[in-house]
Amino acid sequence: MAIHTSQQQHHNTCCCKSNCHESPVTARRSIMSPTAPTPEMASLSLQGAAPKGTAKRDALVATELEVQALWEREKAFESNPLYDAKGEKTDKFIVTFPYPYSNGNLHLGHAFSLTKAVFRAQFERNRGKNSLFPFAFHCTGMPIQAAANKLKSEMELFGTPPKFPEEDPEIRAQMEAAIAAAAKAKAEKDAVQGGKKGGKTKLVQKTGTGIVRQWNILKRMVPEDEIPRFADPVYWLMYFPPLGVEHMKRFGAGVDWRRAFITTAVNGYYDAFIRWQFNVLREKKKVLFGKRNNVYSILDGQVCADHDRSEGEGVGPQEYVLIKLKVLAPDHGQDRHAKMDALLKRVENEGKKGVFLVPATLRPETMYGQTNCFVLPTGEYGAYYIDATDEVFIMSARSARGLSCQAYNAASDIYFTKEFGKIECLETFSGDELLGLPLKAPNATYEKVYTLPLLTISMGKGTGVVTSVPSDAPDDYVALKALKDKPDFAAKYGITPDMVDPFEVVPIISIEGYGDASAVFMCEKLGITSFNDKVKLAQAKDETYLKGFTSGVMTVGPYAGKKVSEAKPLIKEEMIAANQAHLYFEPESKVVSRTNDECVVASTDQWYLA
Repeated sequence: MAIHTSQQQHHNTCCCKSNCHESPVTARRSIMSPTAPTPEMASLSLQGAAPKGTAKRDALVATELEVQALWEREKAFESNPLYDAKGEKTDKFIVTFPYPYSNGNLHLGHAFSLTKAVFRAQFERNRGKNSLFPFAFHCTGMPIQAAANKLKSEMELFGTPPKFPEEDPEIRAQMEAAIAAAAKAKAEKDAVQGGKKGGKTKLVQKTGTGIVRQWNILKRMVPEDEIPRFADPVYWLMYFPPLGVEHMKRFGAGVDWRRAFITTAVNGYYDAFIRWQFNVLREKKKVLFGKRNNVYSILDGQVCADHDRSEGEGVGPQEYVLIKLKVLAPDHGQDRHAKMDALLKRVENEGKKGVFLVPATLRPETMYGQTNCFVLPTGEYGAYYIDATDEVFIMSARSARGLSCQAYNAASDIYFTKEFGKIECLETFSGDELLGLPLKAPNATYEKVYTLPLLTISMGKGTGVVTSVPSDAPDDYVALKALKDKPDFAAKYGITPDMVDPFEVVPIISIEGYGDASAVFMCEKLGITSFNDKVKLAQAKDETYLKGFTSGVMTVGPYAGKKVSEAKPLIKEEMIAANQAHLYFEPESKVVSRTNDECVVASTDQWYLA
């Protein structure tokens, strides 16, 4: 493929324009002017060896190939400096085409759009202008890397050539049914939540089933014995762009192939051009560089932008505050706390600074109203060592994975863990093993609160640990009330009366028309008696959260009398400064990369607009 000269990049941002190119073509009117018909054209006949109906076509194709060979020999589309008799540059014209992505063959859509550039370039050339048509192939971004990774995974799992399980009709039916059921469940969940960003996956949108194999995609484009080589992403760059050049020449595109290139750092010239661009923009203070929290794929090792996702387009980072509830020594002699007893002793012996349950909240200003902490009895949790604070956090594996990619102090380039993307798990716990633990909750009215069961916790959101503020959170109020009103339910999970009965709702925010316990008000107003009333609970939550933030006034703490909207950021910063809380981020909803990696939010070096 003819690429890579330092002047190639000069034109890559142009569109159809006159007088913007400094290298006119040499005159070649003899090539472009009408000529006598070829012998083949002159002797067209339906008689001959070719099947009936194809002779005329075959003659046209033969003439086409002959003319294209002439163009190639005469370098008909190479644009060079051209001056008139007075030594002045002749009129010139340049047209460019959006870089086609090189993860496959050019298709009919490219051809249709390409005709506009081809015709215009030739039209201007016929008018006597110095006409230039450069070209490039887009190879950056994750589609190629993701496809290579997926192919490699398929060969590792299913052999070479792979034997896919869906080749069995029964298994395929089961897989498609499972995908359809998951899609239906997701749609129903989104409907209850009023819809959210990042809907149906791209695979389901395109195929209706989601069963798509990279091997089978390539099988339609390249010889099967060559497919294994595409596990190397660089091989895609060596294969498809040259093929694109060949096809475009056959199409008669009229491109000056000396001025063609591929993107990515594989092309050193293009890479240098992009670096130069950013450095110049940075010098002019048009772009800045620094740590930013972005949706990130650990498997791919880079930020996962919208076009790199198979699920979750439009989803961005969501900021939470991790509240640190310190685990105290178990005080009820329950056997299920044996592992926690051992962990607390180990942490003390090693001189670490404690073990903490770390619920993620959007409402740090409500921590004055904590009465307990919730976990999912059947959930799986881990005790993870945090290098930056020399502490141990109890949270889900999923959230710990995300935290390991985030900055504890971005200004000082200090991350929560020593190694980016990796975190040490000291112990694992079931949710049941965490129930009944005494905790010290920051800003809480009560000196000690307990870990209680909540059956509606999603382990796919937050940390799997939920702090409870029943005065302003309808879910928390209903769950705490159920444990108080139903001793048998509490006893089922080993929760004794002294873990729930002494803990009453603590008023912390006053809202006009709702009183100083908006969650209690809304639950009574809507007649909510069970956490199975999901629709009503969602309505109550939305209303109390909105009214609390926009109209609520703090009634406790140093900011009593201030509006919640003013007090919230102040309380958040104070808790972080006092080491009672930390910022934590995760995607607003599930994001999956093209390599099938569930994405996290990571603090990474990024260029961004000033």
